[in-house]
Amino acid sequence: MKLSLVLKATVVAGALAVSGCAEMMTPSEPNIVEVAQSAGSFNTLVAAVGAADLAGVLSSEGPFTVFAPTDEAFAALPAGTVDTLLLPENKDQLTAILTYHVVPGKVMAADLAGQRLSVATVNGASVHIDGRSGVTVENATVTAADIEASNGVIHVIDTVLLP
Repeated sequence: MKLSLVLKATVVAGALAVSGCAEMMTPSEPNIVEVAQSAGSFNTLVAAVGAADLAGVLSSEGPFTVFAPTDEAFAALPAGTVDTLLLPENKDQLTAILTYHVVPGKVMAADLAGQRLSVATVNGASVHIDGRSGVTVENATVTAADIEASNGVIHVIDTVLLP
């Protein structure tokens, strides 16, 4: 698969160079998955997204709002929970949990300020968001907000949300 992507990138780069447009290319802003990968505090989330085959979706155009639990949030789950969820036979359960952290559209913290609302997640269930004093999502607190990506925004949370 990597070879295929490299080959495609080489063909595209060659075509642009031939057309004289190569110098007009600018690096694009990283997408949600790339931002999470580079942050260093979402290793468990990134592994889970890979195990659930959601990287392609979260790298697509979007936009998405992701309430992203840190590695510490995953570590606070009961012992063995993450390892169990990462097993292939638990992919559906893992997918349901991860998509419960994603809201369609780009929702910035300022959009939530002073409000209390229920918002549908990608998995179909709703989360309760309270923006009256900081921002909380269900029982999780947003510890860092508005981390922008090319296809949406990430809000860091301190607890894994369970549907």
